[in-house]
Amino acid sequence: MAELKLKKCLICGRVVEVTNDEPVMCCGQEMVDVIPNSTDAAVEKHVPNYEKVEDEIFVTVNHVMEKDHYIEWLELVTDTEKIKVELYPEQEASARFPYVQGSKIYAYCNKHGLWVKEVE
Repeated sequence: MAELKLKKCLICGRVVEVTNDEPVMCCGQEMVDVIPNSTDAAVEKHVPNYEKVEDEIFVTVNHVMEKDHYIEWLELVTDTEKIKVELYPEQEASARFPYVQGSKIYAYCNKHGLWVKEVE
């Protein structure tokens, strides 16, 4: 199954998606890999959960959605496509995606980084 590869600038905080392992520069230095589920934060408040409803999944994240701390986006990654839903403070951290067994759901917290869960 396809993976989402992100890199982050440690100076300005910019995050970019990459398709290979070549170095990416920002603010005069090499950006670092963003590793899912690796930040020291409450797992239960960051890892996305899902419920299968017919041919879709309803994805939620049990996370605050405040102006300074929120889930920025949710993304479903399969072998053939990526579907991203942008989120904003004060709205629910939820989205609907097609059900694809073996796909991965990613959630990105503006303070605690990238989190992932595989769809069974």
